[in-house]
Amino acid sequence: MNSAPVTARVSSRRRRVILTAALSLLFIAIVEPTYAQGSTTIAVDLGPVLRTAEAASQHQDSLIGNGSTTTLELDPTALVNAGEIAMIAQISKQIEAARNPIGAKLYAKDLVLNTYNWSEKQYSCLNSLWNKESHWNYKARNPRSGAHGIAQALPATKMESISTDWRTNPLTQIQWGLSYIQSRYETPCKAYAKWKRSRYY
Repeated sequence: MNSAPVTARVSSRRRRVILTAALSLLFIAIVEPTYAQGSTTIAVDLGPVLRTAEAASQHQDSLIGNGSTTTLELDPTALVNAGEIAMIAQISKQIEAARNPIGAKLYAKDLVLNTYNWSEKQYSCLNSLWNKESHWNYKARNPRSGAHGIAQALPATKMESISTDWRTNPLTQIQWGLSYIQSRYETPCKAYAKWKRSRYY
């Protein structure tokens, strides 16, 4: 009976198991990075998997062979937190959606009802007010006064109290506008009443 094919299958299977384990450890290290100082060292027995000429040339800078054990050094400062990536992706989607008036209104309504705990009536007043001011266009600019954005901040640089990206980020404009209304008028309906009297608020 020829044992060579059996040995080859076992060896191939062993390599796959070892490589899968090594990659799993690497994935865990990336998704759940340590915040300790210095590098994290993971020693993995890769055996013959990385002792080929091709693997050696591809990994010579990051893999240090020591007999049958390969050491992977992971710098926690270079690792990316997957949760932060997801959060950034979600914020990017919100910004892009709010560049359309419908998306801006949805974002503002959520803040009105859930952050400020104002009523649907208050959102209706806000909607009317910002329809008059900018039609919910984050690029809106009054050529005479220089008022800018969805809330028509004057001067526009006031929005830097929220973030310096106020020129391109409708979320920043909405956050600033609601904060301004709360601090100056208490509610959107009071701000809208002022606008109806004076054509500004």
